[in-house]
Amino acid sequence: MLALYTDGLIEARDQDISAGMNRLHAALAQPHPTLDGLCTSTVDTLRAKPPSDDVTLLLARTHSLSAGHVAAWQFSSDFAVVSHARTLATRQLSQWGLEHLAESTELIVSELFTNAIIHGNGGSNSDHTVGLRLIRHEMLTCEVSDASHCHPLLRHPPTTDEHGRGLFLVTHLSHRWGTRHIPDGKVIWADQQLRASP
Repeated sequence: MLALYTDGLIEARDQDISAGMNRLHAALAQPHPTLDGLCTSTVDTLRAKPPSDDVTLLLARTHSLSAGHVAAWQFSSDFAVVSHARTLATRQLSQWGLEHLAESTELIVSELFTNAIIHGNGGSNSDHTVGLRLIRHEMLTCEVSDASHCHPLLRHPPTTDEHGRGLFLVTHLSHRWGTRHIPDGKVIWADQQLRASP
């Protein structure tokens, strides 16, 4: 569990800050069925009466997914492997019973993979790889990683332009998309809803 809080929750004029930290640790160690309930009880237990400062507490619980929910591959940075990446993604969707997402996922993989090959070499022209990862959880997440730290820009190309439509297409095919830094480059991800919206 991750707890983010303001100092008003643990500081008091009449006690050392380590005492407030110990009280917070003890309060968070109490069993509670929900994070909301634990958050409320912790704030109620620790907040000074009357409050002497603003108090904020944010709790988040993490968990890992089983190996059956994740599929990952590494490829050479070569346009010849884009077709193979699409095939592996489609095969994985079939194993997960998500065949209805195959067409949109193939297009997302193609666009993100092609962008990674064109723009993701991190300044070198050789020996970089492109990663592909599919995650099945509350959404289907498609992640493509490359060696560049530059974030992509969504363009709205004119109808006569043959290039620059990749992220525009990803935007329309996915529920949401984004990018994040990793130590050796970046990941561009796109989420799709597992079931179509009514």
